[in-house]
Amino acid sequence: MSDPRGNAARYWARQTDQPDVEPSSAPMQLTAENKHEFVETAIQVAIRRGEFDDLPGAGKPLENLGTHHDPDWWIRRKIETENLTGLGPPALLLRNEDRELDANLDALARESDVREVLEDFNKRVIAARRQLQGGPPVITRTRDVDAEIEAWRERRAARPAPVAAPEPARRRFGRRKKQNPG
Repeated sequence: MSDPRGNAARYWARQTDQPDVEPSSAPMQLTAENKHEFVETAIQVAIRRGEFDDLPGAGKPLENLGTHHDPDWWIRRKIETENLTGLGPPALLLRNEDRELDANLDALARESDVREVLEDFNKRVIAARRQLQGGPPVITRTRDVDAEIEAWRERRAARPAPVAAPEPARRRFGRRKKQNPG
């Protein structure tokens, strides 16, 4: 039975012409000292075999990185491309919700509903800050409920009132106009 790690180490030793490394039949033990060499060797072997040729996006810049540094860009992109909802660390979920909160509030018709949504959002932001499980930092700010309600009122007042569509002329079916004899 062949040991892939040992084979890789022996291959690397032959390629770098290291006389002090003897090929052995014993399996190679992966340690902290030789882990880098093993990984590098495995990558070089894969490159020579052509396993990295013609990968999609090869040589192209990463898209949608944005203008500011976000250490969790790859998680956010995966969630967007897979249309995943409700998944991920609370910090990321709250960022997305914060970004869409004004539009969600504008869809509500009553001030009490807006207040309830904002208070729930603030409670979840505070709870996410208190959690000790690690993950990305919570940078989402709580919202001032009274200020947000005032902004909601202003946006609501600025919207044009819905225009009622004119009623179509009614036709009477089943009745014929009387014709004048004559």
